[in-house]
Amino acid sequence: MKADHTQVTRLLKTARGQIDGILKMIDEDRYCLDVSHQLMATQSILKKANRMVLKAHMDCCVREAVESGKPEEKLEELAVLLDQLAD
Repeated sequence: MKADHTQVTRLLKTARGQIDGILKMIDEDRYCLDVSHQLMATQSILKKANRMVLKAHMDCCVREAVESGKPEEKLEELAVLLDQLAD
């Protein structure tokens, strides 16, 4: 992985902590909308981590493939990923 390991790890650990907190909220039978807000906050952190990973992939892996004159495989991977993100 070419993304900044420290930043991605920090984000994922934060998300893990939030998930632990959400599980505790559920055990405590907390208000549904409070749980929902925490779920959305966790999703936001995971999306940010994913954007960092994908940006690094484009900046490094895809760029190298283009410069080598063989971008087809990496571009196809990105097209499949975009289809998955749309679902």
